[in-house]
Amino acid sequence: MWELFSCGVISLWLGMAGIQTIGENTVATLKWQAGLPELISPENSDQILTLEVEEYLEGLAARRLLTADAQGIWIQSNFRPLYSNEGTVPMPGASLTKIPTSLAALETWGHEYKFETLIGITRPIKDGVLQGDLVITGGKDPSFLWEQAIALGNSLQKFGINQVTGNLVIVGDFWMNYQSDPIVSGQLLREAINSATWSTNVKNIYNQMPAGTLKPQVAIAGSVISQNSVPKQNSIIRHESLPLVYILKKMNVESNNDLAEIIANNLGGAKIVQQKAAWAAGVPQAEIQLINGSGLGVENQVSPRAATAMLMAIQRYLQASEWVIADLFPVSGYDRGTLVEQSRNIPKGAVVKTGTLNDVIALAGVLPTQKYGLVWFTIINRSTSWEATRSEQDKFLQKIVNQWGTTTPPAEISPQIYLDSSPD
Repeated sequence: MWELFSCGVISLWLGMAGIQTIGENTVATLKWQAGLPELISPENSDQILTLEVEEYLEGLAARRLLTADAQGIWIQSNFRPLYSNEGTVPMPGASLTKIPTSLAALETWGHEYKFETLIGITRPIKDGVLQGDLVITGGKDPSFLWEQAIALGNSLQKFGINQVTGNLVIVGDFWMNYQSDPIVSGQLLREAINSATWSTNVKNIYNQMPAGTLKPQVAIAGSVISQNSVPKQNSIIRHESLPLVYILKKMNVESNNDLAEIIANNLGGAKIVQQKAAWAAGVPQAEIQLINGSGLGVENQVSPRAATAMLMAIQRYLQASEWVIADLFPVSGYDRGTLVEQSRNIPKGAVVKTGTLNDVIALAGVLPTQKYGLVWFTIINRSTSWEATRSEQDKFLQKIVNQWGTTTPPAEISPQIYLDSSPD
């Protein structure tokens, strides 16, 4: 009742102010700022779930798996609250920090955004020889790795370049293999486009690429240099990254800290990520406190409620697209990454994000049930016993699913993107 009343009042107020439309996130944020009752309150929590959670926490304590710090749990079905334990208290979330980084990236660039890297030449090409400099103008692509560089080398040869008499000139923000130094990135690119100079590491990467991928042989005679600009050049190739949704999937499945840091820095830094994510999710900014985009460091803190709200905001954002939240985060039974590395036994079909620091074991996500439909959850345990605590988290989720009934994951959380995996 209050939900309908408050939305109606706020919509009426905005209408009087001349604003014709209002989104869910705006309503949520205005509620927080107006000091109105919580959007999600644990007052009507599921009583059986309450007993299950208490048994879960008591079991962890009995096994001495918990530290003295607060243990955070937030569970809800859509906008129905089910349980909260320290749910609004910010606490170290480890790689749950990649959730606000993902949300801020979507809000800023859009799920189909592609980063561009431009390749130019300063002199003509004659008989396969570029008689000048090869210019790389970076576009802040966080996902440019050995594979992309090898593909670029093949593109150069298709364009007719086998040798470069001049320098390899790096302009702008060109990062390769997560290296921010333009000279280092340029040196890596120089190696990648000439298979005659490949190290064992590059050869191993190449062997994992699709069969039939050519080995480029573009030799650069000059040096790798960095300049602010090269005014007299002709652009010949426009290299585009995969759409942002694929980059975020890789970041979250692998829990790739380097990739997360570059994305957050591209967005303007941790505080900008914090602000954008809080606004998009409709939660108080005090519940999201970040110092970077990856989660490295206990100073990165998020409340269980905020982590859940951000996941739900991502799902809402993607509703108008062909993608779902499962295309951005690991899916149990489908994706490998941290789920396999950590030997997780999370219910199949659940979409999750893991997080680990020295004394933090965190897990957030959504799982399908018969009784409550999609159930969203965040668990943040302060513990130094990684394997045992992860096992108990998994058992707790399995118990919830058994209690509320298993069901086939609906389309809303069924992935289309599989990262180095396929449904089993």
